Amino acid sequence: MVESRRREAWQHTSAVLATLANIHRDPKKKPRPFTTQEFHPMAEGKSPAKPPKADIQLLKRVFVERK
Repeated sequence: MVESRRREAWQHTSAVLATLANIHRDPKKKPRPFTTQEFHPMAEGKSPAKPPKADIQLLKRVFVERK
């Protein structure tokens, strides 16, 4: 039930986002209108976002103690 509730809430949110994007869309640059599925993170057929690859040196700079 929780999953269905989240999907329904996202369906409403993605409809609002698609409407706003289409209002501000430049038809010359993007002739095809936005759809709700483009804004719905739980849409059918969408794969989860992959985390970006980072170099280990970057992680060391973030998490190693500074003296």
